[in-house]
Amino acid sequence: MTLRKRAFRVLAAINRAVLPNQWHRDLSRLGRARQALVAYRYWVTRNAL
Repeated sequence: MTLRKRAFRVLAAINRAVLPNQWHRDLSRLGRARQALVAYRYWVTRNAL
């Protein structure tokens, strides 16, 4: 496993522990800040896989 992938996996684990889960909500009705948070979590998860 590369260092980059390992770093993203650690970041994803931190995100799961610290950041709130937004998937049970209608994503189109979230505010800009929460949409950015969802996009950030998606980006980290995508890079961790």
